[in-house]
Amino acid sequence: METKSKVLIVEDEKNIAMLLSFNLKRAGFDTDTAEDGEAGLKKALTGQYAIVLLDIMLPKLDGFAVLRGIRMRSDVPVIMVTARDDEKDKIMGLDNGADDYITKPFSMSEVIARIRANIRRSRDELVNGGKEKGGILSVRGLSIDPERYIARRDDVELELSKKEYDLLYFLMENAGKPFSREELLDRVWGYGDFIGDAGTVDVTVSRLRKKLEADPAAPEYLFTKRGVGYYIQ
Repeated sequence: METKSKVLIVEDEKNIAMLLSFNLKRAGFDTDTAEDGEAGLKKALTGQYAIVLLDIMLPKLDGFAVLRGIRMRSDVPVIMVTARDDEKDKIMGLDNGADDYITKPFSMSEVIARIRANIRRSRDELVNGGKEKGGILSVRGLSIDPERYIARRDDVELELSKKEYDLLYFLMENAGKPFSREELLDRVWGYGDFIGDAGTVDVTVSRLRKKLEADPAAPEYLFTKRGVGYYIQ
């Protein structure tokens, strides 16, 4: 019998936690909950979870602190679930290692679809590792090593989040070809049928440019083709 994927819900609003838990169980998942940041971090680091749904506004430790604590010791997929729609919060979450964010009020079918996509992608990466990726890619002083999960510019290692790395690798692997935000959500985030928030791509590109480009306002590598999408030149 196949083991059910277990989802940790870190949410202090009991009605939301109950709603998520009820619907996820109906969708075939096991669930566990934590009502504050300290409990959520402890459970995330000691339990065997396939994914974590993490609110930002939490007692004791906020969601950003919990996320940083998780990323120090674990690569478990994390989706931020928050009432905040401020771009600064999205940037902070993604920059600290969140795989995505969902803004309240949310569609339960979308939450479930994103959970499944992230779990599937995480398992594929665990099974395949770097085997499906080729050797080192390089573009004018920019290089990326899929075996060691390292990106460098002019021999200086770049401090990238996992999604920033994945996005950079995909665009370098397809250098010169622009991809729309919807295509990138499908190919990099694993979200088919456009279930993701296209703003996730914009935020990740913005953060990547700040780390990659000498002047993000005048990029040398990561370009926008108006009306089409993003590409590595």
